[in-house]
Amino acid sequence: SKMAAGGCGGAPCLNVSIPGPLGNVLPSNSAQASATSTGGAAPAAVAGGSGRASNFNPQPGPVGGSSTGDAVAANPVTVASNPPQPAGAAGVEAASVLVYREPVYNWQATKSTVKERFAFLFGNEVLSDVHFLVGKGMGVQRIPAHRFLAGSLVLGVCVLFPRSQVPSWLPGSRFLYSDEVQIGPETVMTTLYTAKKYAVPALEAHCVEFLKKNLRADNAFMLLTQARLFDEPQLASLCLENIDKNTSDAINAEGFTDIDLDTLMAVLERDTLGIREVRLFTAVSRWSDSESQRQQLQPSPENKRRVLGKALPLIRFPLMTIEEFAAGPAQSGILTDREVVSLFLHFTVNPKPRVEFIDRPRCCLRGKECSINRFQQVESRWGYSGTSDRIRFSVNRRIFVVGFGLYGSIHGPTDYQVNIQIIHTDSNTALGQNDTGFSCDGTASTFRVMFKEPVEILPNVNYTACATLKGPDSHYGTKGLRKVIHEASTTGTKTCFTFCYAAGNNNGTSVEDGQIPELIFYT
Repeated sequence: SKMAAGGCGGAPCLNVSIPGPLGNVLPSNSAQASATSTGGAAPAAVAGGSGRASNFNPQPGPVGGSSTGDAVAANPVTVASNPPQPAGAAGVEAASVLVYREPVYNWQATKSTVKERFAFLFGNEVLSDVHFLVGKGMGVQRIPAHRFLAGSLVLGVCVLFPRSQVPSWLPGSRFLYSDEVQIGPETVMTTLYTAKKYAVPALEAHCVEFLKKNLRADNAFMLLTQARLFDEPQLASLCLENIDKNTSDAINAEGFTDIDLDTLMAVLERDTLGIREVRLFTAVSRWSDSESQRQQLQPSPENKRRVLGKALPLIRFPLMTIEEFAAGPAQSGILTDREVVSLFLHFTVNPKPRVEFIDRPRCCLRGKECSINRFQQVESRWGYSGTSDRIRFSVNRRIFVVGFGLYGSIHGPTDYQVNIQIIHTDSNTALGQNDTGFSCDGTASTFRVMFKEPVEILPNVNYTACATLKGPDSHYGTKGLRKVIHEASTTGTKTCFTFCYAAGNNNGTSVEDGQIPELIFYT
């Protein structure tokens, strides 16, 4: 008779030889079970059916055949089974299979919770109405499943997973049945791939959380590549933050030279890398060696420049000292002769020629850039004769100054040469300086001039901000404030600046009027 209880859910119904109605099936210790050794009629299971209690046993088998051979139970017994026969047919030649000791017809009675019943159905033909075909070729395995537990419309059909193997596929399947997450370093990426491809967002979230918890400097670049590949922006952002904080360790890890060009460019574009530019260049040169080999090219200077492509202009050569540049990049052969000469001129002459490389400092500080302006009004005509404008200041909390905002020309668009410094007032020690230039547009706006590296400012210590400009008369500020308070918009933290006149060789700047209207800083 055909099994009717529980329904087939669209899968082929199971033909079994059972005397009497389904509710009168004999228990496993009956004479029927013991008589199987002599060829008596016992229940027979057919692959693809939905009425047998057969758990998935991951052994390779041909597509469309039995997914498991026959089922494995906690306490199986070997019996002789018959192939499907018409109702009432006599026994035929026996074959040895495994069946459950517990009664198949009443498996629910032994599972006290919904979780246990769902766990029982995992990899089981009972009530199955869909199959997953995992692997390809002779290694394909046919795994029974259930549409109502699939957790995704994509998985509600018979699906082939040609690129998956059972050990890496099982964590995703098990999650659908039990909410159990069993992922590790070896399976997390394949599980994430499966979760993304087959639209199981809950499992995807578990994979991403696992990766976040295991994110370190030595695997940050590898995980960044995967995060970009799988379109996981939150994970990618965490990887980049880790690289910012641990740039030196991250670029020295093995995974750095394995990243693709787009990922390399995404990192080089960042203003927040915590490393000197010459060391970054050395790491990028090492990456170009590996990329040349991947493209089956000799790692010659010409080929290294070729594989770097658009990444090369992202290296900020102007941030190096002239000694660092001369000892490394200038001799690497990666730069053209014209680029080398242009950069040497940038380091040594004034006015500085424009270069094709970014000269904006990288600031390895966290948080948002802040600035304060100490003047309330702008006037015209502040002249320069080679003497520096200076203002003394102190703050109530530790900050890092990254640059000044300066006034520009009253005569229209103009270029200025400028030297900026921060001096520890009591010891007269220069803590940071930069010889550079800036272009202005003739308006009364301020124009940014940045240090090559952040300058640490400690609380309640006197410092002197200096700017020596060479150029035409400029705007200047008036109605200056002795105290300026900056309040962070997100945290409400207040940073209080106190300004005082800086005696000595001063071009005239004071608390009340003059140059250096803005300090740009991070808290």
